[in-house]
Amino acid sequence: MPRSSDAAHREQAFAALRELLDLLAHDAPAEQFAKPAAAARAAGASGAELTAIDEATQTALRVRRTLNQHQRREAELTALFDTAGDLAALRDLDAVLRAIVHRAKLLLRTDVAYLSLNDPAAGDTYMRVTDGSVSAAFQNLRLGMGEGLGGLVAQTARPYATGDYEVDPRFQHTLTIDSAVLEEGLHAILGVPLRQGTHVIGVLYAADRTARAFTPDEGALLSSLADHAAIAIDSARRMEETRAALVDLNEASQTIRAHSEAMLRAEDAHDRLTDLVLRGGDFTEVATAIGALLRGGTLIHDADGTELARVDADPRTPPAKAVAASRASGRAVPLEGTWVCAVLAGPELLGSIALTGRADLGEADRRLFERAGVVTALLLLLRRSAAEAEDRVRGELLGDLLSLSGTPSRLAARARRLDVDLALPHSVFVAHSEAASRRLLLSSAARAARTRQGLSGLHHEHVVLVLPADDTGSRARALATELTQAAGAPVTVGAAGPATGPEALAQAHAEALRCLSALRALGHTGQGADLPDLGFLGVLLGDDTNLDAYVRRTLGPVLDYDTKRGTELVHTLRAYFACGMSQSKAKDSLHVHVNTVVQRLDRIGHLLGADWQSPERSLEIQLALRLHAYTWATTSP
Repeated sequence: MPRSSDAAHREQAFAALRELLDLLAHDAPAEQFAKPAAAARAAGASGAELTAIDEATQTALRVRRTLNQHQRREAELTALFDTAGDLAALRDLDAVLRAIVHRAKLLLRTDVAYLSLNDPAAGDTYMRVTDGSVSAAFQNLRLGMGEGLGGLVAQTARPYATGDYEVDPRFQHTLTIDSAVLEEGLHAILGVPLRQGTHVIGVLYAADRTARAFTPDEGALLSSLADHAAIAIDSARRMEETRAALVDLNEASQTIRAHSEAMLRAEDAHDRLTDLVLRGGDFTEVATAIGALLRGGTLIHDADGTELARVDADPRTPPAKAVAASRASGRAVPLEGTWVCAVLAGPELLGSIALTGRADLGEADRRLFERAGVVTALLLLLRRSAAEAEDRVRGELLGDLLSLSGTPSRLAARARRLDVDLALPHSVFVAHSEAASRRLLLSSAARAARTRQGLSGLHHEHVVLVLPADDTGSRARALATELTQAAGAPVTVGAAGPATGPEALAQAHAEALRCLSALRALGHTGQGADLPDLGFLGVLLGDDTNLDAYVRRTLGPVLDYDTKRGTELVHTLRAYFACGMSQSKAKDSLHVHVNTVVQRLDRIGHLLGADWQSPERSLEIQLALRLHAYTWATTSP
């Protein structure tokens, strides 16, 4: 009977795990994932089996959240790419505006979306198109510059968001605006500017009838849509202007035709670049396409100035003043024969692109180059989202690894999915900076870990990296230099290892923390080291102290010299320090002439270095002499 009961319990546990997989496969609601554990508990499953089922349930929920995040991001980016294609195909201004507003409503999944255009003659901005609105007063609203959320966006050319407009004191409330917003029932509102060059032509909004906070990703996506929308509006207006000019100005037909061809070429180039990104093209492919379209060399850099791609151009750092000027104006700017364009997502600087060899860039090609910047922004946003998702997964694994959460086999399996082999020795590094922001330090550490097939994340309020083992001390020093340059402020790195397996890595993490504390206490800010690098202090702080290794590092050349030549330099050192570093007293203790003592000390200085009698070095040497005497006494017969 007990065997039959055990078999039934195991079958129940297997059934629960299969049910969890079925729930994942069918994208079931989160609350249904508790049912397998409840069923196993009701069937009398053992505590170990219930624990395993609970762990599997938590893992399944994490996988479900990750999958939902990827699906949401994929849907948003697909909608954004579809928007670019749809807008590029439209020519009628009204159709363009309706498409923009409808796509904004779908893209952000809000109750209402709307668009206002600026009226330079009246000095205000007026509601042009709405989607989801039910209030006539709201649909005919006009806002003075600086009034309400929309008037403030139109005036300052900056995006604004509110979780509940009615009670938000940041905005200039008026009776007309508040009444219309109240009649429409809106609470949460996000508005971003529609810009053409340095001019704001209107505002694009997304709003909900319930109070909530808009995320930075939603702001960036709506800003990207607004950039595409501004291009489409510009194209539609220019096409209307072209048609009017054809009717009214027959004598200008050749100029208009050339202008139309340039616009069509720009639109075609924009479509080609967008399609390239949609098909998964990388930065080099985009740079190659831009260079081919504009007949020049191309460089792409991220916001930190790191080169992402370079085609037919010499290496160079992005000129900070030119990037700032392009960011402020919204246009590409020339600099000594090179054109520079800031890559933006709304107000956020994502990077820059540079075009070389085209000092004669005309207006049409300049606009084409600027459109290439918009497409590059889409690619950077896509890659950043993917990198952030991977960094979150790596950070979760790092936390579980150092907290010993989960079985070693499961932790190893999760690590293999990230191309990290925990069966190999790894070292642990803990980074700290008083001046650099934690967000910047964390992102710099994540970049360093990805390039070395390691892990990084925030663990117990410290930035921690687990990297394949090499020379731990040298790696710590190199990492401190790298992170200091990336963060723009001194970064101190304590290290320990190598270690293999979760338990050993957790112990190494504790040792790395002690090493970091020692470095900070000693004033070694901006440096990296492991405990052996700290000399006798490392001996005192280490859990698994190797005294022989310390003696060899400190006295090795002298020991080898005595062994090879049969001299008594070690004995001379002991006598010299025992006599208070007095040569005359040492010669009496050794029963030799003082010149012999001087010669031996000169030889020791040659072997150990000129600073061997400095306070810090002499302290380490005396400790090593005592350890050597202790080791010799305990090992001799």
